[in-house]
Amino acid sequence: MGSFVSFMNDILYKPFMVPLFLIAVGIYFTIRTKGVQFRMIKEMFGVVMEKPENEEGVSSFGALMVSTASRVGTGNIIGVCTAIVLGGPGAIFWMWITALLGGANAFIESTLAQIYKKKSDDGTYYGGPSYYMQNALGQRWLGVIFAILVIFTYAVGYNMLAAYNLQSTFAPFSFYKEGVTPAIIGAILAVLFGIIVLGGAKKLIKVTEFLVPIMGVIYVIMAVVVLIMNIKNLGHMFGLIFSSAFDFKAIFGGFAGSCIMWGLKRGLYSNEAGMGSAPNAAARADVAHPVKQGLVQTLSVFLDTILICTATAFMCLSTTSVNPIDFQVEGSADAAGYVQTCLHTVLGGFGPVFIAVAMSLFAFTTLIGNYSYCEGCFAFILKRDMKKTEAIAFRLFATFLVFLGATLSAGLVWDTADMAQGLMVVTNIPSIAILGGVAVKCLNDYTKQKAEGKAPVFKASSIGLTKDDVDCWQ
Repeated sequence: MGSFVSFMNDILYKPFMVPLFLIAVGIYFTIRTKGVQFRMIKEMFGVVMEKPENEEGVSSFGALMVSTASRVGTGNIIGVCTAIVLGGPGAIFWMWITALLGGANAFIESTLAQIYKKKSDDGTYYGGPSYYMQNALGQRWLGVIFAILVIFTYAVGYNMLAAYNLQSTFAPFSFYKEGVTPAIIGAILAVLFGIIVLGGAKKLIKVTEFLVPIMGVIYVIMAVVVLIMNIKNLGHMFGLIFSSAFDFKAIFGGFAGSCIMWGLKRGLYSNEAGMGSAPNAAARADVAHPVKQGLVQTLSVFLDTILICTATAFMCLSTTSVNPIDFQVEGSADAAGYVQTCLHTVLGGFGPVFIAVAMSLFAFTTLIGNYSYCEGCFAFILKRDMKKTEAIAFRLFATFLVFLGATLSAGLVWDTADMAQGLMVVTNIPSIAILGGVAVKCLNDYTKQKAEGKAPVFKASSIGLTKDDVDCWQ
């Protein structure tokens, strides 16, 4: 298994396939949309709190919280610290670049998901990349492959990694025993996860709507406190970030292990822009115009990377007495040890406890958000909803994977997640590159209506689509 995963990652990352797809298409859509992720920031905050058109529908905020629950998770702490330890402080700069360019990809993919969404018998909506691959590209086989990749990435790769990352934050405590404590933590997490997923999709959305905002606010407040306590080190911290980011000799001497590659890998793991995951949540939103959900999902990318990931990076790098290189362990990173040592230096014994609590909340909402994408993908593959027995069997299997992830080795779970997300990128990015013109037309329709003083309402015919092209928006 480990050899196969390493082989696949060599193909996906060392010849720069995944980086090239993400960055090149991100630049392309930034130009085509005239920098939608920058020029419409104010509009993003305006549309995020709009109520759904139908009382039974999912609001923009609800869809945002589901996608943010998946995005904002263990990657914001352990993923960021892994990038710093293995790629250097400059990895943070390239995480920012990945997010800024990725905002355009996120806008396009989520707008497309809205345009090509479906309406269920109970009046709610569903959709995602598999549906625009099938209905717009006319390639159902590609949609099936993508749906399988989503299930593999989120139920297997990401959820096992979230469980592993959570248990690893307890390693510094005296009660931690190798081989025993991970299994206990995995069992507790699996039971809690199982209780939630067996309750159904609506409960998933309610849990994430409640936990995600609280979790994010508390975490950012703590980061600000640490920065204030380390304020004399901020100049040195920014110097480290930018000098490392532009050390081109070191970068191109070993690109696969450079700050650019680590920033891109962990930035993608954190914000998921361009992977095609968030569009599955975006399609559920009941909005008057597809662009509204495209803007909301772009905002989610910024909240994740520019806000939460930066908070972690600044908490660690402002603690200049701790050298991240000291936490490299046989080619991998003791990321949990790094962040907890940094906070222990500033906050004493409270620091590691805070990280363990934050990771518990982050990991739990990550597990829920990740799982929420899977059942819809099964429905696409089967051309029907899962039967009750099928759903229960899969939920139990997903619960077991949470337990399993907590007991595996760091290298295998990280490499598996990297492989899975890379495969999603090389399937989704070419699709949105081909279909992007439709989303750009939709954006132009939205801005035209806004310029005319109207509350934008979308009709498929306004951009040349017919009822044969889309099920909704007639």
